[in-house]
Amino acid sequence: MPCYTIPIRTHVITEQDNIIELAKRYTEGVVEPGDVIAIAESVVAITQKRAILPEEVHPGLLARFLCRFPGKHGSLATPPAMELAIREAGTIRILLGCVAAALGRLIGKRGFFYLVAGRELAFIDDIAGTMWPYERHIILGPHKPGKIVAAIKEATGAEVVIADVNDIKCVDILAATSPASVKIAKEALVDNPFGNDDQQTPIVVIKVKKEAQDRAA
Repeated sequence: MPCYTIPIRTHVITEQDNIIELAKRYTEGVVEPGDVIAIAESVVAITQKRAILPEEVHPGLLARFLCRFPGKHGSLATPPAMELAIREAGTIRILLGCVAAALGRLIGKRGFFYLVAGRELAFIDDIAGTMWPYERHIILGPHKPGKIVAAIKEATGAEVVIADVNDIKCVDILAATSPASVKIAKEALVDNPFGNDDQQTPIVVIKVKKEAQDRAA
C-alpha cells in the first residue's frame, strides 16, 4: 500500500499529560486530511493513570492461585497482574474465562480465556519494561479507547487508531475511527515505528496517498 510513516518524538509522557492535547500539538503541521494518526496503547493508558507499581497491589488468594496457570511469559503470570485483571473484569468473568480456557485446551484451541473474560485483559503489560519512569510498572489497557480516538479525530481532523505493536510484526488495533484506518494501520505499523525502547515516538503519522485511501475504503 502506498503510504509511509512519520514517527513523532515527544517528551516523556506521564499521567500529568492529556493524550488528546498531545496528539493535536505533536501532529500539527504534519498531519493532513486523509492521514492516520496512530498512538501506542501503553501511552494512552499511562495518561489515564493506569500504570501501577506491583508493590502497590495486594493480591488476594484467588490471584495468587490463578497466576500459576498462564505461561511464565504471559501478561497475567504474576499475582499483582492477575489481581488487577480480577479488579478490571470481576471475579465471575475471570473464573468463567478460566473454565473456557481449560475447555479450549482440551480441544487444542487458545484464546478462549480472553474471549470470555474480556479482550481488554490481553492488553495488560505485566512489568511492561517500557522506558523510564514506567519500566517497573504494570500497565493496564486503555480505558474506553473508542472515545479517545473519536476525540482526537475531532481535535485533529485525521483518522485515528490506538495500536498495540511489537517487534515480531504483530499489530493489534484496539480502537479506530474507521474500518479503512484499521486496514491502513495494520500494514503501515508492521515494522513497529513506535519502537519498544527509548525512541520516545509513541505517536506515528501514517501518510496515505489517495489511491491507498480508495482501496482501503
